[in-house]
Formats: sequence, structure tokens, C-alpha cells
Amino acid sequence: MDNTFVHVAEVIAAVGSGLVAGVFLAFSAMVMPSLRRQSAKRGIGVMQSINVAAITPAFLLPFVGTGLACVVVLVAAVSDQSDPGAGLTLVGALCYLFGSLVVTGVYHVPRNNRLAALKASDPAAQAYWTSYLQEWTAMNHVRTVATLAAAVTLVLGAS
Repeated sequence: MDNTFVHVAEVIAAVGSGLVAGVFLAFSAMVMPSLRRQSAKRGIGVMQSINVAAITPAFLLPFVGTGLACVVVLVAAVSDQSDPGAGLTLVGALCYLFGSLVVTGVYHVPRNNRLAALKASDPAAQAYWTSYLQEWTAMNHVRTVATLAAAVTLVLGAS
């Protein structure tokens, strides 16, 4: 692969991983604790609104674009084992792809879809909200750590 193309992909992957880590950290540190302090009805309504707002280019471009850059970086790392940073680059790309995209798709999206289908005033929704808050946030911590690890290892691998 062209070295310039790969280098640009490494920069995009590293910066994007850091950016997405920041979004996930904001949810773990501020958004979810704030929602926990609200009534279940209000918290559900706000989270439903957030989940709709997330499906916009402002979030999807860095989220998915970073994943695409990580695929390029991963292929380059596997293809060129002589690169001294290939191992770290490979780890970083895998951290992002699995820790962000896979965890989101397999874990968060189904829970968000279930939440979207509920009426906030329904007692069953309020019961689901309690477990949603705890489980969603715990796995969001995993996404935060994985994407931060991706950013660090991608930077180190590109050095």
C-alpha cells in the first residue's frame, strides 16, 4: 500500500479513536449519571432523544470513518510485518473495531432499540430503565477504555 495513504489512515484512526473515546467518556462521566438523577419517565425520554440525535453525520462520520481508517491500518500492519510499529498498529485497530463498533452493534444498539420501542410512562419501561442504565453504562466504560487504548497504541505504532 502507498505509504502516504497508510500514514493518513493512521492519523485519522488515531485522532478518530481519541475523539470517539471522548464522546464515550462524556457519556460515562456526565450524561448517564445525570440521567440516573432524573425520574425514569424523563430519563427515558431524554435517552430516546439522544439515540435519535446520534444517527446523524456529526457522530456517524467520526464513528464509522475511524472504523474504515482502522481497517486500512489493520490491512497495512498485516501486510508489512517489517514495520516496527505494525504490532501496536494492529492492536490499536483491533481495539477500535471490536471495542467500539462491535460492542456498539452487538450490545448497545439492541438495548437502544428496545428502549426506543417503549413508552416512557409505561411501568414496564420504568422497570427496564433501571437495568438499562446500569448495563448500558458498564459496557460504555468498556468502549471508552477500548477506544482510548486504540488511540494510544495507534499513535505509538505510527511513531
